[in-house]
Amino acid sequence: MEKEKELEKNACEWKEEGGIGSVKIADDVVAMIAGIAATEVKGVAAMAGNVTNELMSKVGVKNLKKGVKVEVLNKVVKVDLALIMEYGYNIPATSQKVQERVKSAIENMTGLEVSDVNIRIAGVNMLKDR
Repeated sequence: MEKEKELEKNACEWKEEGGIGSVKIADDVVAMIAGIAATEVKGVAAMAGNVTNELMSKVGVKNLKKGVKVEVLNKVVKVDLALIMEYGYNIPATSQKVQERVKSAIENMTGLEVSDVNIRIAGVNMLKDR
């Protein structure tokens, strides 16, 4: 019961005219889409998370929302990403590709409009073999 109330609080809902019901998309779903889309771009090593996320990933628990913060208001999404880049890639060019990919993925999959995709580079992966 508590989870359902939390989902309703952190979800975007709308009804289409002539539709037979409503559609709710949880903010966490939008965050997962953004995280997956960002890591698909060549040059992005991983999403940067907080200490808890890092510890959980070491014990095998994957958090697909790690390093992603989304705000959805009136069908408009603002995304904040924290990335770890691969060494040797152009940061501005790679960041632009990430912004385009994330915007496209969210808009195509959810029908929501993306106003901002803000990127913070949290680190650079110096390892050659991953």
